[in-house]
Amino acid sequence: MVTIIDYKSGNLKSISNGFKKIGTESEITRDIEKIASAEFLVLPGVGAFGKAMENIEPFKELIVEHVNDDKPFLGICLGQQVLMSSSDEAPDVNGLDLFKGHVEKIPDGRKIPHMGWNQLKIYNNSQILNGLNNDFFYFIHSYHVVPDDENIIAGYCDYGVKIVSALSENNLFSTQFHPEKSGLQGLKILKNFVNLKY
Repeated sequence: MVTIIDYKSGNLKSISNGFKKIGTESEITRDIEKIASAEFLVLPGVGAFGKAMENIEPFKELIVEHVNDDKPFLGICLGQQVLMSSSDEAPDVNGLDLFKGHVEKIPDGRKIPHMGWNQLKIYNNSQILNGLNNDFFYFIHSYHVVPDDENIIAGYCDYGVKIVSALSENNLFSTQFHPEKSGLQGLKILKNFVNLKY
C-alpha cells in the first residue's frame, strides 16, 4: 500500500492512477494515523513553496520520522523542492531540510515555466532509476533544486542550464518531473519505488 499525503498542494488523482496502472494499491489521505503507519509515503506537489510548507505543517514531523525510520519516501515536482532547506520563492520559509540545499528560479533567457518533455541523464546510480537510460520525462516547473552535495543527484536534464531532476539518498527519493505523466518510463520509476527493500 502506498500512502499519498493530501496537503492541498498536489495532483493527487494523477499519481494515484499511476500506481493503479502498475497494480499497486494507494490511498490519498490526511489522516495522521494512516500517514504515521505508512510503509511507502508519496508527496506530490503543484503550486508555490511557501503555501505548500504552510499546508505541510500538520504532517511535517510524520514525514521526518518516516524518513528517519528508513521507510521509502518519494517527493514529486514541488514535492521535491520542499524537501530542500530553503527556496528563493519564499525566502523567509524553511523547507523540510531532508536534502541539504536551496531552490532557485530557472535563470532568465529560458522559457519559464520549463514545460514539456526533456531527457533525463543519469548522474549517479539510484534504485529509483533502475532500468532507465536517457529516457524522456514530463516537466512543468519554474524553480529548480541546487543540492549542496552532488552525490545525492541521481539525474539531471539540460535546459540551457543543468536542471537537477532526480535526487536519491538512502530511502529518500524525489523527481522534478512527473513520473505519473511520463508514460511507460514514468511507470517504471513508480515500480522501482514500490519494489524498494530496506
